[in-house]
Amino acid sequence: MLPRNRWFIAAALVYALLGGLLGLAWLAFPGGLPVQALRAHAHLMLLGFVGMMIFGVALHVLPRFTGRVLYSERVADWQFALVNVGLVAMVAGWLGAPAIVARLGGALAWAGLALFTLNVVATVRPWARRG
Repeated sequence: MLPRNRWFIAAALVYALLGGLLGLAWLAFPGGLPVQALRAHAHLMLLGFVGMMIFGVALHVLPRFTGRVLYSERVADWQFALVNVGLVAMVAGWLGAPAIVARLGGALAWAGLALFTLNVVATVRPWARRG
C-alpha cells in the first residue's frame, strides 16, 4: 500500500477520535460548546472518518480491481492535502475561528472531493491504461 493511502487511513482514525471526543464533550457540557459544535462533530465523523477511510481504501483497491493504474498519483496527493486542510479549517471556523475560515475550508474540501471524483472516473473508464 502506498504511504499516501496509509496516511488517509491514519487521518481517518485521528478524525474518528477527535469527532468522538467532541461528541462526548457536547454530551458532557450541553450548552458549553459553540452552537456549530454538532456540525463540526458530524463533519469530523463523516468526511473525516468515513470519507478518509473510503479515499484510502478506494485509491488502493480500485486499480487492483480494474486492472488499471491509478489515473494520477499527483492528483491523489493534492486531494489528500486539500481535503485535510479543508476539513481542519471548517472545524476551526465552526469552533471559534472567523466564519470565513469555515467557508474557505469548505471550498478546499470540495476541491479535494472533485479531484477524487476525477481520479476515480479516469481510473475506471473502459479505455484507461492497463496496469
